[in-house]
Amino acid sequence: MSLKVKPTTIDGVKILEPSIYKDIRGYFYESFNQKSFSEALGTEVQFVQDNHSKSKRFVLRGLHYQINKPQAKLVRVIQGSVYDVAVDIRQSSKSFGKYVGIHVSAENNRQVWVPEGCAHGFLVTSPTAQVIYKTTDFYSPDNERCIRWDDPFLGIDWPLENGNMPLLSDRDGRGKLFSEAELFTE
Repeated sequence: MSLKVKPTTIDGVKILEPSIYKDIRGYFYESFNQKSFSEALGTEVQFVQDNHSKSKRFVLRGLHYQINKPQAKLVRVIQGSVYDVAVDIRQSSKSFGKYVGIHVSAENNRQVWVPEGCAHGFLVTSPTAQVIYKTTDFYSPDNERCIRWDDPFLGIDWPLENGNMPLLSDRDGRGKLFSEAELFTE
């Protein structure tokens, strides 16, 4: 597996582009290879859980993170397209309080590495989308936190069309402002 790794404006958030082998039958690529992934990141990572969501257009999931049991995530889209967002909530980071948004789709086969200490969310930009992501720790409801998708300090430029509002879960609709959120101190 050959991975092209592109840094982003957030320390540790990376865009991974696998080598894709196409012919008249279609295409093939390794969506995950532990050795190649570790070499690309320059560190060993162990995943413990895979998550899969299917959502319709304008569903916004996030901005989620776990405070005491942080999860790093490897995100990819297997159907449709999303605008994937990572927010740096590590107070010691040079990019603290900044976000990066990345268009990820089944068409471009990008994957996004979201390290521990970042809140994560995405907006579905196609009629439907299926997102799969691996995590480095188990889901812990007691430790899960959510920052408001429309926090004015963050100023995330979500690609909502014609003034549409996103479809949110009740929990996501009750997310905290960045200034009130429990953040990472290390």
